[in-house]
Amino acid sequence: MRSTDVLIVGGGIVGLATAYNFLQQYPDKTVTILEKEDTLALHQTGHNSGVLHSGVYYKPGTLKAQLCRSGKQAMEAFCAREGIPYEICGKVIVALDEEEQARLQAIYSRGQANGVQCELIDRTRLRELEPHAEGVQALHIPETGIVDYKQVCQRLAALIREQGSQIITGAKVTSIEERNGEVAVQSTKGDFSAHYLINCAGLHSDRVTTLSAEHSPAKIVPFRGEYYKFTAEAEHLCKNLIYPVPDPKFPFLGVHFTRMIEGGVECGPNAVFAFAREGYRKTDVNLRDLAETLTYPGFLRLAARHWRMGMDEMWRSISKAAFVSALQRLIPDIRAEHLIPAPAGVRAQAVARDGMPLDDFAFEESRRIVNVVNAPSPGATASLSIGNAIVGKLAQHF
Repeated sequence: MRSTDVLIVGGGIVGLATAYNFLQQYPDKTVTILEKEDTLALHQTGHNSGVLHSGVYYKPGTLKAQLCRSGKQAMEAFCAREGIPYEICGKVIVALDEEEQARLQAIYSRGQANGVQCELIDRTRLRELEPHAEGVQALHIPETGIVDYKQVCQRLAALIREQGSQIITGAKVTSIEERNGEVAVQSTKGDFSAHYLINCAGLHSDRVTTLSAEHSPAKIVPFRGEYYKFTAEAEHLCKNLIYPVPDPKFPFLGVHFTRMIEGGVECGPNAVFAFAREGYRKTDVNLRDLAETLTYPGFLRLAARHWRMGMDEMWRSISKAAFVSALQRLIPDIRAEHLIPAPAGVRAQAVARDGMPLDDFAFEESRRIVNVVNAPSPGATASLSIGNAIVGKLAQHF
């Protein structure tokens, strides 16, 4: 059995950022990361849209609001220090009618409360920023940026290894037990022991939680986000980032346009229930995942509450014309021939038994284990601050 000070389950950006923060604060300690895939950051991190979120949407005082703001600053500083390309390009959230203007005002108020640099602008100013965007008013957030989180993960992993800690891939955790003042873990790459364990398993965080606890406070329900990208001749239609005013009753932002740091423009996502936690294609089905979700009371209550919107999302998944129509609300000049399919992503949406999606970052703790129960968007932006917060939970023991 191999021993380490801290075991981290999951080699996505949150797990790597947590290990990095721990070693920065305790350079004489050791960390071992266990990642079930053969490569790091394969799932949510590897399919991330690459936005450095400002924190404009989130309820003031929540962990999302706090950690997004501090995390964005930490991520920018990390990228500058480590030579990782990023760009502060700005973003507009566009209102199309009076009802959306009222919701836009509420977002502006949140942004002001959270300390976000943002301003309400009229149609003329919107057209100066995004000449092809349609709208009666917009919220301009100049501090929003773009970055490649896969590059961030590669550098984090290198720094972790340089400090003498281990990252073991192909290591699926099968058992966790607290005993004799330590945590014992069995995996497909052998047995490990540690003083403390941190669960950053993302799409499988609830399952890893139940390995050491009687139950998880929420179950992961996977939603596939499907994207298109612009053809080269259409890229001029979007200069930076264009978002709709989100529906506050739904935990997703709606289809939007994102310029990527490596070039090109992506648009999407829709949000359709995935038949597998790693279901990146419409044909991907995992019977265990599907059965777990369809028999979970929380999902059934969620589906009953939002079935109409869910049907709309499914129709956009089936019909490219419907997807294009949704995009044309923001950029009327978009045509179907401007779009080619892009890789999809899967969001790990934690849903409580009462059918309510967990809106904030959430943790479940025991004496020696910290489970990251919910860390959706802006989890990548906030990852360094999430990692620092997790290390803070262990600080009293070190």
